[in-house]
Amino acid sequence: MNATRVLQGRMLTSAGWMDGELQIGDDGKIAAIQGRLAAAGQAERYILPGFIDLHVHGGGGVDIMEAGRAAQHVASTHARFGTTSLLATTMTAPREALAAVLSALGDASRSRQPGSARILGVHLEGPYINKGKLGAQPDNAVEAAMEEINHYRSLAPISLVTLAPEVAGHMEVIRELSRQGVRVQLGHTLGSYEDGVKALEHGASGFTHLFNAMTGLHHREPGMVGAALAHAEYAELIPDLLHVHPGAMHAAMRAIPRLFCVTDSTAAAGMPDGQYKLGSQTVTKCLGGVRLADGTLAGSTLTMDQALRNLVEIGVPLASASNRLSLYPADYLGVHDRGRLQEGAWADIVVMDSNLQLQRVFVEGECLELVNA
Repeated sequence: MNATRVLQGRMLTSAGWMDGELQIGDDGKIAAIQGRLAAAGQAERYILPGFIDLHVHGGGGVDIMEAGRAAQHVASTHARFGTTSLLATTMTAPREALAAVLSALGDASRSRQPGSARILGVHLEGPYINKGKLGAQPDNAVEAAMEEINHYRSLAPISLVTLAPEVAGHMEVIRELSRQGVRVQLGHTLGSYEDGVKALEHGASGFTHLFNAMTGLHHREPGMVGAALAHAEYAELIPDLLHVHPGAMHAAMRAIPRLFCVTDSTAAAGMPDGQYKLGSQTVTKCLGGVRLADGTLAGSTLTMDQALRNLVEIGVPLASASNRLSLYPADYLGVHDRGRLQEGAWADIVVMDSNLQLQRVFVEGECLELVNA
């Protein structure tokens, strides 16, 4: 076990900000929180819940679709930036390739390797998307069939599926997946406002990278964005300040009560400029982003610690920013022992200085070595 078992500083607890100490038990869970309600003003040290990223394609030069031990490498990369649990996210691909990747992800989800984030499961982003709104996805979109999805679920714990609701047969698939407890997000879609509302009525629960790769908001044709802003409780958004303008981010956070943030990170995250793989495609990292050869944004280089700083930079209060990176994604998945600092929860913790730079990361009580700190 680690020598450091007591953390002191300003803590964002389930009861609000407290100045005091947090004790980590030998079982990797939070044993006790003691202190007093914090006064207003900046603190020298912040103790926050570990970040939970529900949309991760890669990191550290490795892409999830490489299968093998790729997911473990990605999980260890993102842990260095404060991500304590994540969903490994696939790309649209031929059936045989998806099955091979999901088999590897099933193995990776069964246990956590030391120094790594916990892989909570899989986000299946495609292949059940609209061919007319691929974004950076390869052109392997197909119509969804429950028999195929159930086969994929036998290979790996699929927690979340992104699909386009307007594709024939997808409303029935949304209803069945929801009945089985799988979260369904709407994305890579040319669907209308009415399609979005109908999908929510059938059990869809969120929207994939809100604003990106979906029909936009117009006052006479509200589109999929309009359905999200008018009716959603949850949606994911990429706060890298490239995918979405800060003004649109504020509008979404005001409209969607529990909007949460993701990285949509690629193999280029945590790496220098250059060329990397994104599924079957080659992407280029430059100027802070990742793009296809035609200039299309292709995921991001974002890490969750930078996501927190970006939110605070555009005026989001620190507590709200933290909730959007930890509490809300945990609640969205129905995971109630992560994403919060409270007794009995897993000791998934980030410690940051007054400038919100990482000092320590704990995953299930294990103190990680931060080579980037």
